Amino acid sequence: MKLGIVGLPNVGKSTLFNAITNAGAQSANFPFCTIDPNVGVVAVPDKRLDALCELYTEGGKVPPIVPAVIEFVDIAGLVKGASKGEGLGNKFLANIRECDAIVHVVRCFENEDIIHVEGSIDPLRDIETIDLELIFSDMEMVERRIARVSKDIKGDKSLQKELDFLKRVQSTLEGGQPVRAVECDEDERAMLGNMALLTSKPIIYAANLSETDFADGEPKNNPHYKQVEALAASQGAEVLPICAQMEADIVDMEPEEKALFLSELGLEHSGLDRLIQKSYHLLGLISFLTAGEKEVRAWTIRRGWKAPQAAGRIHTDFERGFIRAQVIAYDDLVACGSLANARSKGLVRTEGKEYIVQDGDVVEFLFNV
Repeated sequence: MKLGIVGLPNVGKSTLFNAITNAGAQSANFPFCTIDPNVGVVAVPDKRLDALCELYTEGGKVPPIVPAVIEFVDIAGLVKGASKGEGLGNKFLANIRECDAIVHVVRCFENEDIIHVEGSIDPLRDIETIDLELIFSDMEMVERRIARVSKDIKGDKSLQKELDFLKRVQSTLEGGQPVRAVECDEDERAMLGNMALLTSKPIIYAANLSETDFADGEPKNNPHYKQVEALAASQGAEVLPICAQMEADIVDMEPEEKALFLSELGLEHSGLDRLIQKSYHLLGLISFLTAGEKEVRAWTIRRGWKAPQAAGRIHTDFERGFIRAQVIAYDDLVACGSLANARSKGLVRTEGKEYIVQDGDVVEFLFNV
């Protein structure tokens, strides 16, 4: 999963990016990977992996843990006029196209020492500024696609449905609405998927609050946050109250110290953990697990995937030659203390090609190629 972090200058975007990627570097069970200065890969926190690791530790030999990962991209250069090349312009708009979802950091805090590029704090205006740049960029792509399909349709009348749909998308964009607002059937959704339009991507609004507002435990008292929350609800988007500065402050804390600090704020999880949870929910993702003496690992898949699709996540040969899957729920396996005990109690199931993999399933795939 790849998430693009966007926002106007001085809203706390880079502070948040640096905090969550540094936190990921500390909590990951593998070397932190910085692909380039504005890209970081972090581990998805999953306590189930630690429990399974203990279960499969024998004779002091501890199996390595391989968590699922998320790639965060700090999209710089987005200012008014970005779609026309202002700031770093289209170079960074192109980076967003590769992302599965957008995390839009919106400034909801007052601070006279940090100057806002527009001179005042107005989250709805800031959101509109970014949205319009993404809409303008999408309009250019759709116009080019319409021109190409209009030319090709002369020799292939089957393209009429696509042309009609593209014109409907164009009309929505010209009305200042994102592609997400377009109602579409399964075929039309597939067309959108092939185009990678910016405003078709799911959004999480990260409402960046001051430490005082966030420490209240009730960010709804912040009028700017209320505006963002209402907008997100109207769009079917997610909203995450967060304090980027606080996330930066707790990065270097020891786990026990961090847990105590968060509990005093009435929080169970850090901003990174909550952002990942929102991302999984927004994109309809779950994790299944594989475990053994050689490795304990989490695999991210779409909710609703069947066993062969999940097997293909490990290797294409597993999907191609899928025979069956041995499945046990994580809770059952841990409660039994071993796979052998779980088998003796009849808790390990044999599932076929139609089985829909559930979050937390511990699976062993049988295949033949």
